[in-house]
Amino acid sequence: MVRILACACGGIKIRVNPLNPRHLRSHPCRFGFCSSKKLNFRRQCLFYCFIHLNQSFMSRRQFLQTSTFAIGASMLPTAWLSQLLAPAGEMKTLRNNVGIFTERGGTIAWMIDKEGLVVVDTQFPDTAVHLIEAIRKQNDRRVDLLINTHHHGDHSGGNIAFKGIVDKVVAHKNSKANQERTAIAAKSEDKQLYPDTTFDGTWSQKVGSETLSLHYFGPGHTNGDSFVHFENANVVHCGDLMFNRRFPNIDRAAGASIANWIVALGKARKTFSKDTLYIFGHGAEGFPVTGTEKDLIAMQNYLSKLLKFIKKEIKAGKTKEQILEAKYQVIPGAEEWKGQGIERSLTTAFDELMEGKK
Repeated sequence: MVRILACACGGIKIRVNPLNPRHLRSHPCRFGFCSSKKLNFRRQCLFYCFIHLNQSFMSRRQFLQTSTFAIGASMLPTAWLSQLLAPAGEMKTLRNNVGIFTERGGTIAWMIDKEGLVVVDTQFPDTAVHLIEAIRKQNDRRVDLLINTHHHGDHSGGNIAFKGIVDKVVAHKNSKANQERTAIAAKSEDKQLYPDTTFDGTWSQKVGSETLSLHYFGPGHTNGDSFVHFENANVVHCGDLMFNRRFPNIDRAAGASIANWIVALGKARKTFSKDTLYIFGHGAEGFPVTGTEKDLIAMQNYLSKLLKFIKKEIKAGKTKEQILEAKYQVIPGAEEWKGQGIERSLTTAFDELMEGKK
């Protein structure tokens, strides 16, 4: 049986011989977006998305539905099309053999040399595959160490892509517990690769030319956040303890504490040096996902001003609903944080402050 495949833009039809999947007979894409010579079936892009049909022929209606959808997409602004057609993920070297990978989700850090390979956080299963492909262009050894800064799916969801190719997976003990709890609730245990090594206060291991040290300073974004220090390069991955000028997610269900988050950032500043380069979990549009101690100070200021503001609102007799109905756009004294998501901060700050009054 011959299987017919149609490019999502409707511009290419491919006959695949099931006995030899590499044998493709195709016609060029009518819109010029798709290559008829090199086709990446894993690529998650409108113009590289293929519709698999089990019938010998594609019906006219099916073809029109597929092509009409993508013809509309082809009318998107050029900037949008550029993003859709951009290469999957970006590798950027920071210092020595340490760098970052960005695509979708939390920022990934890596260390690659001839004698060692380390990955910090993994985003999602599909983007983790892109990371592995990028690493393999430089190094084909097993991954010595995979570290999760915390359990959230945009940081640990891609762990499963490393199954069978990593020697050790490390996270704070609370992070592992949170990952297990949320996976059970979502019935996604089969999609997890859990840490096989956990720690409480600090943990360290030498890998290749680097020494990795993990530090836990108590609850913050969750109750299991780690700072990961590449000591020789003096680069620290903060995970989601740093949202650069972006309203943070504060996961109270996973033991978050705004008050101690401020303390944790202060301890990090005392532990690491003035020359330390920090990697952030997320950044607002237009802001980088790396920075300096000044950015940690700014984050501390945001969290402090948030608590101060909500304390004032509570003292004035306002309920949580009234605070949200006021539609505040910024926190007084921390106006650099703007955009969407302020409701998360207002809600969690109110709940945290009221918890002690119950």
